[in-house]
Amino acid sequence: MTGSPKLFPSPGKVYLDIIFALQKEQKRSQAFDLPPAEKIVQAGDKDLDGQLDFEEFVHYLQDHEKKLRLVFKSLDKKNDGRIDAQEIMQSLRDLGVKISEQQAEKILKSMDKNGTMTIDWNEWRDYHLLHPVENIPEIILYWKHSTIFDVGENLTVPDEFTVEERQTGMWWRHLVAGGGAGAVSRTCTAPLDRLKVLMQVHASRSNNMCIVGGFTQMIREGGAKSLWRGNGINVLKIAPESAIKFMAYEQMKRLVSSDQETLRIHERLVAGSLAGAIAQSSIYPMEVLKTRMALRKTGQYSGMLDCARRILAKEGVAAFYKGYIPNMLGIIPYAGIDLAVYETLKNTWLQRYAVNSADPGVFVLLACGTISSTCGQLASYPLALVRTRMQAQASIEGAPEVTMSSLFKQILRTEGAFGLYRGLAPNFMKVIPAVSISYVVYENLKITLGVQSR
Repeated sequence: MTGSPKLFPSPGKVYLDIIFALQKEQKRSQAFDLPPAEKIVQAGDKDLDGQLDFEEFVHYLQDHEKKLRLVFKSLDKKNDGRIDAQEIMQSLRDLGVKISEQQAEKILKSMDKNGTMTIDWNEWRDYHLLHPVENIPEIILYWKHSTIFDVGENLTVPDEFTVEERQTGMWWRHLVAGGGAGAVSRTCTAPLDRLKVLMQVHASRSNNMCIVGGFTQMIREGGAKSLWRGNGINVLKIAPESAIKFMAYEQMKRLVSSDQETLRIHERLVAGSLAGAIAQSSIYPMEVLKTRMALRKTGQYSGMLDCARRILAKEGVAAFYKGYIPNMLGIIPYAGIDLAVYETLKNTWLQRYAVNSADPGVFVLLACGTISSTCGQLASYPLALVRTRMQAQASIEGAPEVTMSSLFKQILRTEGAFGLYRGLAPNFMKVIPAVSISYVVYENLKITLGVQSR
């Protein structure tokens, strides 16, 4: 079989090529643990009759060879028509997967026929022709993070999407599923989120608010319904923030790297942080509204619009950007540590436990998402607390205008370092249920939207 899908001169020639490929596949299956034949049938069965006829098999070979050619070219960094161990290591490193030189050489040996420790196009094609899944896009496919998990803070680096997901339009369905999952997750954990805001603003040494006491105070003041104050605006901002962040991330990738398909980890961090800053700047007035609505007393505002109108009338436009600087500064430690921890856990699992698939399973994915989100929040929490207190300044009667630095000094002087972590307990209490709920809803919404990538 030739390297280009256009060179299929006759059915007879194709038939001989197929027989030749099948003979090689039978020999190879004795030495290598190849995927089951069902995967090939599933990949090539166009009429969904559970069988693979001659025409479907020819179409599968043509389509799959085209994909293999694209992957081969992307791995061939030197453009010399051969792939060596260093190029394999570099390509996987660009995707956030670190392997040793010995592991790369092991991959080469499985495909190298002539002992040169390099792979040409024919060796690459012959080995992979009857493998319907390539590991590199499979890693991107199964290890999505920020799209799936929502813990109330949309500061994580956006996920990558495979070429296939972009071409088929599956990427927007993933975003819609992620937005719906975030709405359900935030609504279910809203009482803990409101308690966190109250403790960040009102708790002190003289007013040592505990979790049970905080819930009791909220219910006594406004009934059970008051536990969800501020949740409406918190859910509404998901859609514009996610859309702006995704579009900005695509633009930032063009600025930080010439190869947008294989960004390195530090390039993803830079592009993701800049995209997060753009998205946060666009919807920041909604963040201020969310804090004010969560802190409001019964009857203080009739709704979100009334709250926005009163803030504008009494405090001016500048009030909608109180706490903006600590919020922007908090993006880097949150996104950086979250990404670093998640990539470390992902690489560890892939190196130790991945055998035939990059799919980690539900519990591994949930554990990695929970740990990385917790570490990111812990690192950026003092900035988040200062941001919330600055947003709430006008809500506290007689409170003087303070800057970020003076507020930090005031908290350290009056409450000590512990004062920078007020409300941390309810914040951490909501991480596991938020991650779990968003994952379950995300998977169900994917089915509803027709996403069949997992």
